[in-house]
Amino acid sequence: MHYRVLGATGIEVSTYALGTMMFGDIGNTDHADSTRIIHAALDAGINFVDTADMYSAGESEEIV
Repeated sequence: MHYRVLGATGIEVSTYALGTMMFGDIGNTDHADSTRIIHAALDAGINFVDTADMYSAGESEEIV
């Protein structure tokens, strides 16, 4: 996995991100499956997770 520094923060983030918009009610309603996806991303070295409180009315953030 490749990493880049996030702006002036000094934090290194993966060049790939895990998008979570489809976790929860509007997409994948199986929380266990979403959890497996998260763990697979972490195991691959992804440390940049895109989430927002508007994704599935906040359910996506609860899953993460």
